[in-house]
Amino acid sequence: QVQLIESGGGLVQAGGSLRLSCAASGRTISGYGFSSYCMGWFRQAPGKEREFVAAISRNGGSTPIADSMEGRFTISRDNAKNTIHLQMNSLKPEDTAVYYCAAVRTFRLINRQSGYDYWGQGTQVIVSS
Repeated sequence: QVQLIESGGGLVQAGGSLRLSCAASGRTISGYGFSSYCMGWFRQAPGKEREFVAAISRNGGSTPIADSMEGRFTISRDNAKNTIHLQMNSLKPEDTAVYYCAAVRTFRLINRQSGYDYWGQGTQVIVSS
C-alpha cells in the first residue's frame, strides 16, 4: 500500500505564494521505489468537481500543468526523499480548494483522476481577495 500525506496549505492573500508538499510511504513504495510512480496534484473547490492541477513523470522530466495554472504553478519531485512539491505563485481567490496528492505505479504520465490508485487526505488552500 501507499500512504500520501500532504502539507503546506493555508491562508494566503491574492498574489501570494504557497508550496505544497506530499510525502509518500508504504510497503510498495519501499518495494518498487518511489521513482516507479507517476504523481499528480488535483484540487476540489467548494461545490465543484475535483480537477487536474499537475502531474509529474517518474524521473521528473515531464510536468504537464492545467491550462489555468500554467505559468503560475510548478510541480517537482525529489525521488531520494519520496516527495513531490507544488509551488503555487500569483495565487488567485479561484485557486481556493482542497489540494490532493495522488500516485500510481506506471511508466505513463496520467492527468485524469481515474488513472490514480492512491490518494492523500488533502490540504486546504484559501486565497483571500
